[in-house]
Amino acid sequence: MTDLPTVQSPLLAAVAGIRHAFFTRQGGVSTGVYASLNVGRGSQDDPADVAENRARAAAWFGAAPEDLNTCFQIHSTIAIVADGSWGDVRPQGDAVVTRTPGVVCGALHADCAPVLIADPVARVVAAAHAGWRGALDGVVQAAVDQMTALGAEPSRMVAAVGPCIGPQSYEVGLEFLQRFEADSPGSGRFFSPGAADDKRLFDLPAFVLDRLATAGVGQSEWIGRDTRAEPDLFFSNRRAFLAGESDYGRLLSAIALEA
Repeated sequence: MTDLPTVQSPLLAAVAGIRHAFFTRQGGVSTGVYASLNVGRGSQDDPADVAENRARAAAWFGAAPEDLNTCFQIHSTIAIVADGSWGDVRPQGDAVVTRTPGVVCGALHADCAPVLIADPVARVVAAAHAGWRGALDGVVQAAVDQMTALGAEPSRMVAAVGPCIGPQSYEVGLEFLQRFEADSPGSGRFFSPGAADDKRLFDLPAFVLDRLATAGVGQSEWIGRDTRAEPDLFFSNRRAFLAGESDYGRLLSAIALEA
């Protein structure tokens, strides 16, 4: 196993029989704006560097590179069950679910919220990518539903929201608030005043935690790390955009059942 820097969820760390990791941007081989653990195959980074970074992340789990299953993410509510390793295949979707030991379920992100979920009794785990659109449309519920179809019980599930853009870093326009209120009445409580009258601050992690609770998940937490505010540890799409950078690296959050 490799010794990459990771951030852990106390809730998930207490669950026997699983391994999880919210990887940072440290410990890889990429350079420039991608320094250094960029795992995004959709980025403009050197593919060989991305492959090496993914191999290092898989090795952290004691797994081969082909065992790291991640989707071609499209901000959808598609949750895919992985019975085995996908290798280089990237099915379109935004959540990976498995009950197969050794298969690593991963979510890529750079401000969007990664969600790792486990039912230690049924031995089913999932990783979901929840940006604002996926969270609003129901990607968390989709992941929970797929886990339930494999024998899991929501009340037994333990979940953690990993590093994502924090509530003080995510300023949006009023149209954003209006869409949330239209699609999910009452969600205005996740918005607070911004720097101007026509701006609001959106609490993405709190919204995702609410979605987990609505899905019946027994225990959940946000680990409290803001990707935009911690440039030494995390990639951030918004930070890169505001800095005028041409692209940005992608972080990995992943979970697996131990054999």
